[in-house]
Amino acid sequence: MIKAHSFHIPVMGIGFTMDTPLKVAMFGIDSVISLVDDILLEKLREMYCRRYELPYSEITTDVEDFRAKRITAYLNLIQSLTQNKFAELKDLAIEKGNKLWDYFDMLPDNSRLKTEFDKFIRESLSFREASKWINDNLSMGSIDVNIMTKIDRENYRDGKKLPTEYNDAHAAIRGYANSDLNSSVILSAGMNPRLYGYIGKFNCFFPDEAGKVEKRIVLKVSDFRSAMIQGKFLAKKGLWVSEYRIESGLNCGGHAFATDGHLLGPILAYFRDRREELISSVHTVLVDALSKMDRPVPKDRMPVCISAQGGVGTSEEHQFLIDHYRIDSVGWGTPFLLVPEVTTVDAVTRNKLVEAKEDDLYLSNISPLGVPFNNLRGNTKDIEKLARVEKGIPGSSCPKKYVTVNKEFTETGICTASRQFQDLKLKELNKKSISPEQYRTEYEKIVEKSCICVGLGTAVLLENDLDTRKVGDGVSICPGPNLAYFSKIMSLKEMTDHIYGRSNVMSRRDRPHMFVKELQIYLNYFANKVLESSSTVSAKQRKYLTIFADNLREGIQYYYKLYNDLEVTFGEARLEILRQLDLNSRMLDLLNLEIEKLSVRVTN
Repeated sequence: MIKAHSFHIPVMGIGFTMDTPLKVAMFGIDSVISLVDDILLEKLREMYCRRYELPYSEITTDVEDFRAKRITAYLNLIQSLTQNKFAELKDLAIEKGNKLWDYFDMLPDNSRLKTEFDKFIRESLSFREASKWINDNLSMGSIDVNIMTKIDRENYRDGKKLPTEYNDAHAAIRGYANSDLNSSVILSAGMNPRLYGYIGKFNCFFPDEAGKVEKRIVLKVSDFRSAMIQGKFLAKKGLWVSEYRIESGLNCGGHAFATDGHLLGPILAYFRDRREELISSVHTVLVDALSKMDRPVPKDRMPVCISAQGGVGTSEEHQFLIDHYRIDSVGWGTPFLLVPEVTTVDAVTRNKLVEAKEDDLYLSNISPLGVPFNNLRGNTKDIEKLARVEKGIPGSSCPKKYVTVNKEFTETGICTASRQFQDLKLKELNKKSISPEQYRTEYEKIVEKSCICVGLGTAVLLENDLDTRKVGDGVSICPGPNLAYFSKIMSLKEMTDHIYGRSNVMSRRDRPHMFVKELQIYLNYFANKVLESSSTVSAKQRKYLTIFADNLREGIQYYYKLYNDLEVTFGEARLEILRQLDLNSRMLDLLNLEIEKLSVRVTN
């Protein structure tokens, strides 16, 4: 089968892409379901069963291994419903309202599939031949899943801690492994050795002699070193990484995992230039491991895809990543939040996204995970949170408890956004003898944490008229900075036409190139780090800041050379890009001067 599209739709939040495959897979578009919230998955399964008049039996919390079973049941339902839609699309006998033509209209103009179809239609009048060609050549988009490896909460029953395999991420792996899907699991948020080892319990993740894998592993990574380390770790267990998904550290949606100043362009170039080294070295480890495990060893070297995502906004950028860095697929996330045919976002929040400008999209500290989180200013969940703070009852009731991992005050984990934790933390703060200014700063740090594990799924309930009494109506949303340049509700066809250069949905002309935008975000992030430093810092802090600055400088020099060497590719935009590089280079010079002023604190 020929891959239909050169882009994929990444996971967005918890609920925004939870049923996206049902909407886009029939058009050959890959997308990703979050497996964080099994409660929400079960609610959606009930809703879709009733909508399609299918039998439904609730999987309650009294059922043994209910989380994994809920995940399996939901994924199987989505798979079945999507396959039915795809079969209808391919049925030429259904003339009125047939989606087959939409399938081909959305493909890139240079698509081999599109070219072959046009030729076939011109040369063949046989209904039987046409049906056979369609069945042999059209592919459904992949129904992939995402597991944040660090959200691996321990679980209890009757007050006793359950074995590790009942931890949240472990149960999610089991739920996916037991499903009917032939797709990929995207592992994000860093390495979890215990979870990686658990994956090896399921045969569906291992290759056969032909190199085929029923359920493939995709790693979301920020640099080459991480890819090599994690790829080899999994290979030692006989597990192959089929795709390395490179994401910008800061120019992305959701949680932001900043690098030490390493920028996306140089990272992509490094992957391109050392791709062969990555594949061959990891494959050697895999073959050795499979041989020792007495498992089938693939006759040929296993294939690997390299994809990229984070801040892509124009067809020129999309194609440049493919042509220059040999990227196999480009992730388009944030703009699809404005496409109702694709993502599930409530009307109030979607309208806020339409109106959002650069200042409305910011890197916050609201996540209970302690990781910077891209946020929309004025979202209804934050408004709800601030109202509780003003009433003197900060913190969430924590109805779902997915990130109850903090053990600062309790033997079992609690969430830093919960009322329980914030009450304990504020009592501790009240015992400190500090200035009013210091108190206010510490107070704000405690109460700013938001219940995003609920907020990121509430839009699904609102859009489908499902009960929100237990969780409230507040919606959290996590768009990337790129959203500022998309300012209208779009159809799926409009969005794919934009991606492939057939039209332009952006009215603003002041959008910086994706690489320049990421550089600007990193410089702002770095400036805050420098400002946070007092006049006296430790040698370790000084070294961190210096390395960060050096990496940014190397990135800027790489971009100078890139844009000068590729004058034809960037055309008139090149002069503006170089001007922006000059401005950012001068800003970095000023930050370096501030670092030099810092004195090193001597510690014993």
